[in-house]
Amino acid sequence: MRIRGVSHLLHLLLLFLPFSAIAQTHSNISLGSSLSNLDENMSWRSPSGEFAFGFHLLPEKNLFLLAIWFDQIPEKTIVWSANGDNLVQKGSRVELTTNGRLVLNDHQGEEIWWTESNNGGIVVSAAMLDTGNFVLMSMDSIVWASFDNPTDNILPTQILGLDKNLTSRLIETDYSRGRFLFNLQSDGNFVFYPIALPTEYRYSPYWASNTYERGSQLVFNSSGRIYIKLRDGGSQDLAPANEVPTMEFYQRATFDFDGVFRQYLRPKTQFSDGRWAMSWSVAWFLPSDMCFIEFGILGSGACGLNSYCKMDENQRPSCHCPPGYSFLDPNNKYKGCEQDFRLQNCSQESQDRSKEEPQYQMIEMLNTDWKQSDYEKYSHVNEDQCREFCLNDCLCMAAAFRDGDCLKKSVPLSNGKMDPRIGVKILVKVSKNISTLPPPSVDTGKKDRSTLILVGSVLLGSSVFLNFMFFLAILLLCFILQGRKLREVKQDSTMLGKNLQSFSYKELKEATGEFKEELGRGAFGTVYKGSLVVDDSTSSVAVKKLEKVVEEGEKEFMTEVIAIGQTHHKNLVQLLGFCDEGPHRLLVYEFMSNGSLSSFLFGGLKPKWNLRMQIALGIARGLMYLHEECSTQIIHCDIKPSNILLDDCLTARISDFGLAKLLKTDQTRTSTGIRGTRGYVAREWFMNMPITSKVDVYSFGIVLLEIICCRKNVESKLGNEEEEILADWVYDCYREERLNLLVESEEDAMVDKQKLERLVKVAIWCIQEEQSLRPSMTKVTQMLEGAVAVSVPPDPSSSIG
Repeated sequence: MRIRGVSHLLHLLLLFLPFSAIAQTHSNISLGSSLSNLDENMSWRSPSGEFAFGFHLLPEKNLFLLAIWFDQIPEKTIVWSANGDNLVQKGSRVELTTNGRLVLNDHQGEEIWWTESNNGGIVVSAAMLDTGNFVLMSMDSIVWASFDNPTDNILPTQILGLDKNLTSRLIETDYSRGRFLFNLQSDGNFVFYPIALPTEYRYSPYWASNTYERGSQLVFNSSGRIYIKLRDGGSQDLAPANEVPTMEFYQRATFDFDGVFRQYLRPKTQFSDGRWAMSWSVAWFLPSDMCFIEFGILGSGACGLNSYCKMDENQRPSCHCPPGYSFLDPNNKYKGCEQDFRLQNCSQESQDRSKEEPQYQMIEMLNTDWKQSDYEKYSHVNEDQCREFCLNDCLCMAAAFRDGDCLKKSVPLSNGKMDPRIGVKILVKVSKNISTLPPPSVDTGKKDRSTLILVGSVLLGSSVFLNFMFFLAILLLCFILQGRKLREVKQDSTMLGKNLQSFSYKELKEATGEFKEELGRGAFGTVYKGSLVVDDSTSSVAVKKLEKVVEEGEKEFMTEVIAIGQTHHKNLVQLLGFCDEGPHRLLVYEFMSNGSLSSFLFGGLKPKWNLRMQIALGIARGLMYLHEECSTQIIHCDIKPSNILLDDCLTARISDFGLAKLLKTDQTRTSTGIRGTRGYVAREWFMNMPITSKVDVYSFGIVLLEIICCRKNVESKLGNEEEEILADWVYDCYREERLNLLVESEEDAMVDKQKLERLVKVAIWCIQEEQSLRPSMTKVTQMLEGAVAVSVPPDPSSSIG
């Protein structure tokens, strides 16, 4: 804390130094200088080279943005722009004119954008500073600064005063003015507004700091803390106060196109082969759940009209269309949806015809609602009555049913959201002509069969006997085709969700050469290598034959398969398909060419330190996704190196997740433990205590120690039957400040001893015997990334009597 205070004080002192002294540390841009986008490599860079000012090409539009970006990372992330609403073509120029104006001219010489001085001083030069601030300078002060004219980002050392705004982009790749505004109001309150584009009209706010008459500035200090400075001299953190050194991390806070304010971190570390450690990651964000927010009665909410919002696996709001609707603009899914059918006609003739032959039907959606679209309510009714009320009302396009209440909804449907907390069943009205049309292949087959029957009847009509025989053949053919159709429907059914393929036992038996090449065995079954056609291409796969699974039948198995199939994360092994045929239960996964983490760590050559750390972080991120970002939480229950696989790029991929519920109870509690030792299993397993996600945190802590030390968690001492427990030895080394022993003085690990100590402390926190002391996997991930400080851990067994 003292170091941070000194740093902040030095920063303030620098602000008050004569500007001529500061300017000497920068490469000044003289009056008359210019940049042309004819040379895309030209830019004005900061002295360190971290930031650049110039023209940024938007390839998808083949147009240019005058911008400031991070220049030393592959993404060239933009943090400020001048002409997002008016992009320019090739041949455009930006010039610091002799009268001190910074002017952007398009390819025809027309002025598109220019600066206006803040204090009327005479500009003598400009500079791109190492803070990311582009400034126009007089002899003794700053006349204009990009920091004072922000777009959608703020950077460390940047301060926003009252009546300043951050405006979101339209979409991620479109830098024009978007649908959300972050306003620092003159009354001291900091507020997020939806905007009625193309005007600047503000709808009701959806988030506020509630600092009326107290707030004065928004400060992003050099330590990564973002807070509201109060008028009484105090402060109010906008998010958890994290100590993140700018020497190790690039940082930015962005008011994103989806209306969420996020702080991003990116390590400055590069591997020896030139690869970067990782890209941008999110440290925190506001609001915590954009989809669940209650917007005002005007506007469309987080997504466009006739759509609904759902938080995705990365905790970002995503927009979707209800059944019978499609996006107005597939490239901008936040713009809303439109019906794929004609709206119901309200004329009396149409109503009478509809009663004779219904043209519409109701499609169910669970845990979904559009609260701002209600116009009529019925109480003490059942679901069938609610369905009929809406079908018989030409103005009703959806109905919400819960606990005997029925609410009719009209279009446009606004502020839609899908979330398990809603607990409402929505009935969406759609045309029967859309929802009941068979797939083209089925329809074509039906026509083909009709034609076959017609032609056969004509040709054989002269013979009663032959007609009879032909009739029997047709019946047999229809029976075969119907059976094939049912199998196809089972494969293609949306009950499976999500690109899962159904295989027969015979197919998998042939694909694996009758289960010839065994890849490994575990608590859940045996894995074999195979070759299958997946997504129209032949690929190597891993086929797992499940053993000793629960015997409740197909429903239990399919429930877990669907849950596994809905997971999508780069640090999880992807489930491709399944077999559920009689007693045979098999799962088909991606094949991981580099085997398991166990063979990687303990197979001979010691892997590089940086690669081991990359793998550890990947495992943490995968577990964080399973625990906290899936629609249904998944506890693995068997995290260990043999269940961590490595793909072609040596990225860690967690396998066997979601299978614990399929094991018989006695199998679950015995197979994952190492009897008589402190292995991968938390003490809860042996105490008949409730099993929570903290059992995976414990297991991860043990695996992290193995990754750090390249040693197994239990090893027999040479010439001695006694076993050495890795966790005990690590804690002894940590307490005695002999961390070099853990890595055998490995050069790459010892370069940054503070990082090594941080990793060891994270592992010790994870393996605390008292489960309440173990952090969540989100906290673990943040600590590994260095985004959150790690306090001194206690002895892991100290809280156990």
